[in-house]
Amino acid sequence: MRPPLRRPARPAALAAVAAAAAAAAGAAVLLPAGAPAGAPAPPDGLPRTAVEASPGSCGRGWDRPHPGRQVFDVRNTSSDATEVYLTDAATGALLGEIEGLAPGVTRPLQAVLGRGSYAFRCLPDDADAVTGPTVRVAAGPRTGGPAVLPVTVHDLIPPAIAYQARVAAGLDRLTGKVAALRAAVDRGDTAAARSAWLDAHLAYARLGAAYGAFGDLGEAVDGLAEGRPLGVRDPAFTGFHRIEHGLWHGEPAAALRGPVRRLADDVAALRRHWADTRMDPADLGVRAHEITEDTLRLDLSGRTDHGSGSVLDTARARLDGTAEVLGLLRPLLVRRDPGLPGTERWLDRTRRDLDAVRPVRPGGPRPLPGALPAGRRERLEADFGALAERLAAVAAVCDPRRTS
Repeated sequence: MRPPLRRPARPAALAAVAAAAAAAAGAAVLLPAGAPAGAPAPPDGLPRTAVEASPGSCGRGWDRPHPGRQVFDVRNTSSDATEVYLTDAATGALLGEIEGLAPGVTRPLQAVLGRGSYAFRCLPDDADAVTGPTVRVAAGPRTGGPAVLPVTVHDLIPPAIAYQARVAAGLDRLTGKVAALRAAVDRGDTAAARSAWLDAHLAYARLGAAYGAFGDLGEAVDGLAEGRPLGVRDPAFTGFHRIEHGLWHGEPAAALRGPVRRLADDVAALRRHWADTRMDPADLGVRAHEITEDTLRLDLSGRTDHGSGSVLDTARARLDGTAEVLGLLRPLLVRRDPGLPGTERWLDRTRRDLDAVRPVRPGGPRPLPGALPAGRRERLEADFGALAERLAAVAAVCDPRRTS
């Protein structure tokens, strides 16, 4: 069964943005945004500044600004947990952040500062944001470390609405393809049913970023036998992979009519459910990363294969879904993610390398990843692994942050 999606924790997420920005700039420095509570101070020899974080004293203690890489030991002196941002005062871009700083706790925030104006911003739970005094660094390099303009939920609403409409259209197409599969099974045409199954399953895989919003219906439509008490014989094993197992393991068409009818009913319910669903806008960036990670972990390992050998085709369909999400988010990313051109090039590279090992003729032999020459398989795994890392920066940029 597919595990639930995971949203990256904020400090790790901003570190991913810093890594992408540093890579784009050719820098070798990766900047962690904040260390875990209680972590010992690293013996890095960096200059340190003690800073308070509370509604009445946000940024207090930073009265001797200087350029370069440095550490701010941020202490929450209030009675409520707070988020802390170090911002470029002129643009509002974030150079570092600490999420969930508990009362009385001190955590380090590392940053590289160039010439410019900076300010701490404290965002207590259940209270308005407070911006501390502006501090000017007058000397040093012209620019500092990686910084990213924050994205708000409001920014993400238009692409989320556009994506919901595209998924609705995709579910309409999926319904028609499942009907074709059902017709082939009903007339006992196994060859036509196999072709229709692949067509329908790839249509589902292209929905990409939506699958995490499908809930139990998504599991019913595309769940795996893996982890079920009775495996492929488990009554709860339904959907595409149940039918795949039957079609490619000699099960008579008559025995598949029930599972196909159940699939058609579940897809129809999913279509109705989606009409009333409001996808969380914050999920778009996370889904793009997680789909690629799942493709590497499940499809390229062969774990999702139940006989058809079509996992490479499925991986290609999921890349299409990832590209669609990235295209919708692109207007937000252009000004925020300096690694975006590299991510788009890497997506194209992954497509090309995957297409080079997929069958060129419908119905042709479909190799499982494990049967590929070692060099080809390793290249694919490297492609998807690097793409997942780059998309982690997308997830970090698109993780909405408070502005008030």
